[in-house]
Amino acid sequence: MTNQQAKIQELIEKRVQARLGGGEKAIEKQHQRGKYTARERIAQLLDEGSFEELDMFVTHRCTNFGQEKKHILGDGVVTGFGTIEGRLVYVFAQDFTVFGGSLSETMALKICKVMDMAMKMGAPVIGLNDSGGARIQEGINALAGYSEIFQRNILASGVIPQISAILGPCAGGAVYSPALTDFTIMAKGISYMFLTGPSVVKTVTGEDVTQEQLGGASVHSTKSGVTHFVAENGEEALMIIRKLLSYIPQNNLEETPLMPCEDPIDRLEDKLNEIIPDSAKKSYDMYEVISAIVDNSEFLEVQPDYAKNIIIGFARFNGQAVGVVANQPKVLAGVLDSNASRKGARFVRFCDAFNIPLVTLVDVPGFLPGTGQEYNGVILHGAKLLYAYGEATVPKVTVTLRKSYGGSHIVMSCKQLRGDVNYAWPTAEIAVMGAEGAVGVLYAKQLKEAEDPAAFRKEKEEEYTKLFANPYNAAKYGYIDDVIEPRNTRFRIIRALQMLATKKVTNPAKKHGNIPL
Repeated sequence: MTNQQAKIQELIEKRVQARLGGGEKAIEKQHQRGKYTARERIAQLLDEGSFEELDMFVTHRCTNFGQEKKHILGDGVVTGFGTIEGRLVYVFAQDFTVFGGSLSETMALKICKVMDMAMKMGAPVIGLNDSGGARIQEGINALAGYSEIFQRNILASGVIPQISAILGPCAGGAVYSPALTDFTIMAKGISYMFLTGPSVVKTVTGEDVTQEQLGGASVHSTKSGVTHFVAENGEEALMIIRKLLSYIPQNNLEETPLMPCEDPIDRLEDKLNEIIPDSAKKSYDMYEVISAIVDNSEFLEVQPDYAKNIIIGFARFNGQAVGVVANQPKVLAGVLDSNASRKGARFVRFCDAFNIPLVTLVDVPGFLPGTGQEYNGVILHGAKLLYAYGEATVPKVTVTLRKSYGGSHIVMSCKQLRGDVNYAWPTAEIAVMGAEGAVGVLYAKQLKEAEDPAAFRKEKEEEYTKLFANPYNAAKYGYIDDVIEPRNTRFRIIRALQMLATKKVTNPAKKHGNIPL
């Protein structure tokens, strides 16, 4: 064997060693936990054969606590680039088989390198998290590594899409990187996110709580709103990422991907002409409306189990990706509350950052009243949604289906918040409040003095309803651009989006606004 052949053989052996991560026993344990290895995950996520690995031979530099005797090639994270549906993406996958996926200084440097490359090339960055946290033996160096990653998350925000999949534990400071990214995906049974684990919670507060109860996928998808998607398993989580990216441009300078569309733009949906109940107190399902008007009834919902009184997600109209925001009359009558406002606001801001037009479907009776909401800062949270819509410069098409009352009318992309095209169905009611509340305020004295208060109230409510429970009063002032037949909604939205394709609006020059956090 020549010297060159020997060196090539050494390279081949080192590659084999690096690809084994923490070794066959550790890989077997990972599989027993129902989890894939870092490289298996990358292979599932990316187009076949497209992955190019970087920094395969990196090892840690720690000499404390006997660490100098334990060096594993790659040092607990697999990084590189590849494609998803032919589009460039950067990826890092923590390897739980190596030091429990714990973060070292060199692991952080590997992650930062692909994040820097993603920014330079204007491509999404995807993090597959499966880590026991900071590598304690490295002390402050591990914390500095996290900080370097977070700084890049912050600078990349709104420039390139950032997606985090939680495919194992994610604890302590590690949780802040996913929290800073645009979307977080968790998998049932294997994903956990918390700042302090069950044992610390028990010591400090006395609470007995399991990992699942403290930070499992169900908790973060229903109670905290930390995660945006929940998958049945790790494999499905990666498929969600592929689907999500199909709606999103590569960076903030590109337009959304355009897909071929065979769904006719002038498809009429007669059932929409009958979907609104005669009684204002009866509900209907907003999902039926969304399904009827978008391309091929396809809708990728974001945070489906959190603040269900508002619906957010991605769809297409004539092949063009849009963000959909819609009130859900079936849940809390579609009212806005703190959680729904936050959920909607963050989604609107994401869409605006990445040039994704917004279609807003309105049926909102107001904000949820009560001390619980007021003490929770519903004023601030409602202001977030208002701020997000007012700041957004992407095309904005709003359709009011039924109720649109008071402050909640304003925050749902009204004309004065630079709504570009505002349509209403004939069933729309646009007013300061509903007839019942309005009559109570306007005729308080007369109601007390009336011989038959019930009959008087009924008469005045009918009067008020006739005056305001229709879209024509708003249309009279130009606040509604047109009253449309419900079955034509798809066609009218598509025509509006086509017209708005060349929209150019800029906000005043400033460092940044001060959104009411």
